[in-house]
Amino acid sequence: MKTYLEVYGCTANKSDANLVKGQLLKDNHEIVEKIDDADVLIILTCTVIDTTQQRMLSRLKELKKTGKKIIVAGCMASIQKELAQEILPDAQFLPPQYSHHITEVLGGKRIVFEEKNKTLFPKYHDSIFAPISISEGCNFSCSYCITSKARGKLRIFPIEEIKQDVCLAVKQGCKEIQLTAQDTASYVFDTKTDLGELLTNVCTINGEYKIRVGMMNPFTLLKNIDSIIKGYNDPKIYKFLHLPVQSGNNEILKMMKRKYTTDDFFNIVKQFRKHYSNLTLSTDIIVGFPTETDEQFQHTINLLEQIKPDVTNITRFSARPFTKAKSMKGRIKTEIVKNRSKKLTQLCSKLTEKNNQKHVGKKYNVLITEKGKNNTFIGRSENYKPVILKDKVEIGCFYPMEIEGYAPTYLIGRII
Repeated sequence: MKTYLEVYGCTANKSDANLVKGQLLKDNHEIVEKIDDADVLIILTCTVIDTTQQRMLSRLKELKKTGKKIIVAGCMASIQKELAQEILPDAQFLPPQYSHHITEVLGGKRIVFEEKNKTLFPKYHDSIFAPISISEGCNFSCSYCITSKARGKLRIFPIEEIKQDVCLAVKQGCKEIQLTAQDTASYVFDTKTDLGELLTNVCTINGEYKIRVGMMNPFTLLKNIDSIIKGYNDPKIYKFLHLPVQSGNNEILKMMKRKYTTDDFFNIVKQFRKHYSNLTLSTDIIVGFPTETDEQFQHTINLLEQIKPDVTNITRFSARPFTKAKSMKGRIKTEIVKNRSKKLTQLCSKLTEKNNQKHVGKKYNVLITEKGKNNTFIGRSENYKPVILKDKVEIGCFYPMEIEGYAPTYLIGRII
């Protein structure tokens, strides 16, 4: 059967898509690039915020016009099945925990869904990027988050199985291994093995590749910070830390049920930068959380000015169904939220550009990851900084470079 896949959202969804591809090819189904060539359309949905939800529903309406069989997978299949069914009453649904059942769904079989380790199933990677899930779900109950409800409780995958997934990806030609989870720092297997040990183990795999460690919750990271910092020491690990703080005000963090303070966040960043001076820091901010005052918003500005992150993902608060924040009083007016978001965006752009300026003259070993605009190529330095270059290079290869310029969102390099 000819199948067409579309995938939206986070790295975990992209990892699920590669699992789905692996299962389809194992059972001799064909994956096609165009909708017109397909018998079945598979869409891995995302519903993290309201604008994404609306985009998904709009896309489902477009796909319905094809008259083809449709399988709705991803988070919407788990938590908002009824919404999708209003548009596609004949669609089949595949929640993210059960991606390995794709061929059974495709065959129209009666299925008893069973949750299994995703590391037990073959994957198909068709680029140099390999998103690898190290766990599924989350044990936190952040008051704004719908994803934890869509993906269920935390399920940790064994190190040896994860290593097998990484080995397969490297054999398939992947050069950037993206270890992913809702919170990678929650990785604690059999109470003895934490994320730091996982990183050390994965780096023993032969091959020329880099590892990007996914998002970490400050609360869980603090529990094993020494081990995780040590695990980062291997040259195969990008010196990149994605640490969402969400707010610079402790009262707001408490309402969000984040379980850490701004001091905790500062402490983690300080310790990482002490060991890795060229660390690239990425963080997330939610603007306009219910009851957020001008003073509390200013605390977020103050935090960002102090910490000077390289990347800041700014999201306007979105009241998601099935979350505690949806029923909270004190909703902030849309115009105020827009103005705060604009102010933060301008600030973070300046901070990023100043950080980029400091890299001019430095030398890095850069992995070329993709083609850019105007006959350029895009690569990643050892600390995951995007580097643009005009030289003729090969995707998937490493090149020694000197940084000769910068822009607000990237560095400019030349081969040396």
